[in-house]
Amino acid sequence: MAENIHPIFDRILDRNQKEGFLNQRSKVLWFTGLSGSGKSTIAEFLEKKLFSEGYFIQLLDGDNIRTGICNNLTFSLEDRQENIRRISEVSKLFKEAGVICLNSFVSPTIDIRQMAKEIIGNEDFIEIFVNTPLEICEQRDVKGLYKKARAGEIKGFTGIDSPYEAPVNPDIEIKTEGQTVEESAIEVFNHILPLIKMD
Repeated sequence: MAENIHPIFDRILDRNQKEGFLNQRSKVLWFTGLSGSGKSTIAEFLEKKLFSEGYFIQLLDGDNIRTGICNNLTFSLEDRQENIRRISEVSKLFKEAGVICLNSFVSPTIDIRQMAKEIIGNEDFIEIFVNTPLEICEQRDVKGLYKKARAGEIKGFTGIDSPYEAPVNPDIEIKTEGQTVEESAIEVFNHILPLIKMD
């Protein structure tokens, strides 16, 4: 099968040309944290902030991806790994197109996030740990998932009966307790601006 595949990466416009056209440096911002930590909400606010500042971005969110390219996957650890692998490959394509990609996924283990980083590229992967205590995530329970997990209706739920491995050395750590969504998003914005701004 492999002998019938002939990639044309060397013949298409390269990343530098596309970044120049968009007047930005493309990066992948990877938001990780427990369900209900505020990942998606912060990413959504940041998307609007970046767009208003003239940046071109794409936001990838767990629930959205699960309805499309990953709708055949379960929440087993193996399928979660495949979910992140597919997302990482898509993110890499956006990066090569000069687009800033905002990714919001629980991505519960260090190994899973390391795989994503290796696919996307160390220098272009910005790990953002949305650090919200479990009890606060559970109080919010926006989707009612913690209640179902506690009742045994959902098996393998991260933080309840499946582990979440916090990043050891994230590029950015956002402690959301006592902080507004806007404050959290601006904290990320200020950190990444030098990385995405054209010289």
